[in-house]
Parts: sequence; C-alpha cells; structure tokens
Amino acid sequence: MTEHQPPSEPQAVFDPSATHQQRPRLRPVRGFPVEVQKQTMLGLTDARQISDKMVVAPMGVQHLLPLLNGERSLPEIVAEVGKGLTEATLQSFVAQLDNAGLLFGPRFDEIMGKMRADFDSVPELPPAATAAFADALVTQKHGETATDEVKEREGPGLLREAFDTWIAQALKDEAVPSFDELPAGIIAPHIDYPRGWLNYASIWGRMRVVDRPDRVIILGTNHFGSSTGVAACDKGYQTPLGTSPADSRLIESIKKHIGGDLALKLFENRYDHEREHSIELQVAWVQHCLGADDQGRFVPVFAALVHDPAINNGESYDGEGVGLMPFVEAVRAAIAEVGGRTLVISSADLSHVGPMFGDEKPLAGEGPEFEQARNRIVAHDQEMVNLIVQAKPDDLVAAMAWQQNPTRWCSTGNIVAALKIVRPEKVELLRYMAALDQQGMGMVSSMAAVMR
Repeated sequence: MTEHQPPSEPQAVFDPSATHQQRPRLRPVRGFPVEVQKQTMLGLTDARQISDKMVVAPMGVQHLLPLLNGERSLPEIVAEVGKGLTEATLQSFVAQLDNAGLLFGPRFDEIMGKMRADFDSVPELPPAATAAFADALVTQKHGETATDEVKEREGPGLLREAFDTWIAQALKDEAVPSFDELPAGIIAPHIDYPRGWLNYASIWGRMRVVDRPDRVIILGTNHFGSSTGVAACDKGYQTPLGTSPADSRLIESIKKHIGGDLALKLFENRYDHEREHSIELQVAWVQHCLGADDQGRFVPVFAALVHDPAINNGESYDGEGVGLMPFVEAVRAAIAEVGGRTLVISSADLSHVGPMFGDEKPLAGEGPEFEQARNRIVAHDQEMVNLIVQAKPDDLVAAMAWQQNPTRWCSTGNIVAALKIVRPEKVELLRYMAALDQQGMGMVSSMAAVMR
C-alpha cells in the first residue's frame, strides 16, 4: 500500500495514541484501477475533492473499506477480515489514509480549514478544469517538455482556437447557425470538452452575435459537495481566458428576497463550488462567445448548484437546506429588481450508465443485446427530454420520482430550476448526443437547447 505524495513530505506513520486512527472512520472515497509496475492496484481518492492526494492499495482492500466506519478497533477489524491481514499492515494502511485526508480526524480538519480559508480569501475562484484542458492543448502541441510559462502564454489562444474549430464543425450544415437575439435561457452540457464539444458548440456557437447580457446565472450540479439543498456561490470565476466577476448586486438582491435564515443557508455551503466543473466549464464559453465590454470586462456571473427535486419533492434532502422553490422565487424577484438582460444557463448532463456508474454489463458491442440496452437508455432520455421541450418541469420531476431515475440523470435539479426561473414560452432542442467510451464502461448523454 502506497501513498502518492510529494517527495518532501514524510512517510505516514501510525500514531497509537490517536483515537481516530485506533477506530478509523473513512470519509467518502472514490476507487478506480491504477497500473503500478504492471500490476493492477486500487487507487483511492477523496470523492468530494477536498484532498488532492491518492492512496494506492491492493485490489483486495476494497472488502476492508466498509469496516472502516468508526465502530471497530483495529484488532477487531483484523479478526473480522482474517485472510492473513496483520495489525501492522492495517496500521500502515490507516496511517496512509489519514495522512491523505481520507479519514475523519485532525488531519482532514486541517485540510478542510485551509481549503475554506483559501476559498474565502479571494474574490474569484481560480481555474481548474479549464486550465487543465488548456495545459493539455499546449502539451499536445509542444510535448511533455512544455514549461508552465509556455502553458500560461499559449494556453488561452489554443483554447479559443479549439472553441472556434468546434463551432465551425458543429454549425457548418445548420440552416440557422446563429440566434437573432439573446435567449432567456439555454441548456448546455457539463461533460468534459473532448466528449461534449458538439453540444457545447451547437448552443454557444449560436450566441456569438447576440447582444451581451448584463449578467449570466449558471445553474450547475453538486457533484462532490455536502449541501443537501441549493448551494450558491458569492465568488467570480477565472479561466485561462480571464476573469468573470461575481454579480454582487444580483447576489445581494437574492439574499434580500430569500430572507433571513435561508439567505445564510444558501451560501453556507459555498465551499461546494471548489473545483466544481459544472460551473467553470460554462464560464470559458461565456467569455469566448459573449466577449468583453469596452473596458475589457467579462459578463458578471452568479452561480448555484441545485439538488435533485425528485428525491424529496423539491425540498432539501434533510429538510435543513434551501429548497428549490424558495430559491427560484428569490431569483425571479431579484432579476426583476435589478433589471437589464439576464441569461440563465442550465449546465446539465443527463444519463450516466454502464459499469463505471454501477451497472453490471458494458454497453459497447455489436450484438442485439448491446443495441437494445443502448436503445432503452436513449428512449428514456427522449421521453424526459420531451417534457423539457414542452416546458413541463413539474411533470419531469414527477416522472423521475416515479421511475426512480433509472439512468441516473445528474442534472434534473438545475434543468427544472432554469425552466421555473425563465418560464419559457418555447424550448427548442438543438442537439442530443451520448458519449460512450470504447470499452463500453460508461455512457453519458447530454443536450443543447434554447429557451425563449
């Protein structure tokens, strides 16, 4: 078992006096196969992305993880597991998990405290997903020898070139390649750019000639955070293309209209926006396609992550967070109060299916069994998308609740919130697509749509 950490950091050492190591309680982790010296191992990382470290262990350790629930001592775990597990081996594993911030305890509290302090110390969130993609473009051009200086200098231009190339390809055969006016809202994917570029470009490419809005509201999905309801952010966002400031005027109006305790709760889990790609991936397109004003300033942004309204009829999961409708009503009132032009963006992916997401069978293959499986997913998507096109958010929630979200739509919440905020007369589907990896381990579907 090994921990991936900088060479300057000391090796993790078990502390027999630490209660949290004697009865270890594992935080939410994500496991995935890792090749180490031609051997397949299990990589464990923070499912909530608070810690950026990884622990590598033998695959067999996955049967041990459920026992790390804080209820058992190490000798009890060793006795229950058996199979040659020694207490010394378990101590080493626990120490590595703790040092990586994957156990509840002082080390995790330290990492969390620093993350929150860093978050609150800056007016804009630094780039993550967009910077990684821009860096990859530079590496693709120059090879692994590309320096940080080269990445910083050339990354923005290569990112813009990629966007323009994708737009040209997506719209080359379209009868209507641009919108006549700024729409009230749009639905765009938040899957990574290489897999979702066609849908990104299909919607954003049509926005290049419209009037700039006075603000954009980006509604995303809470992939890693702890909020049980809507989690808003009071920060702006940075990408390699520049900085989109927070719309402080709109934020203050939303706080006023949602009122009191809910205003505090709405921003209490703002830290959930740290590294949340469903917001940041839209910001770069906003900057590229809507441009800057005469002073070089990009459109101000307000962002919120919306929970799944099909789980508890729109209320927060535990009844303690901000529910869907109080948020929607406050945003509507705030938009009316501040005036001007507002673009509402639903940053949404749809189905998540395949072994990567917990299904038993892969989806890639030429036989009728594979084709039928894929067709069932697409048919379900089309049924739900039709409710969106008909602007029936309540029916979408009811259908998802009744069917128990069989294909794991991750963004029902922000789609429904956008529809309820905009209240469109018409929703037009521009494109639907599903991205499937070659091994058939995971398929993610998305759409591009416009609300008027």
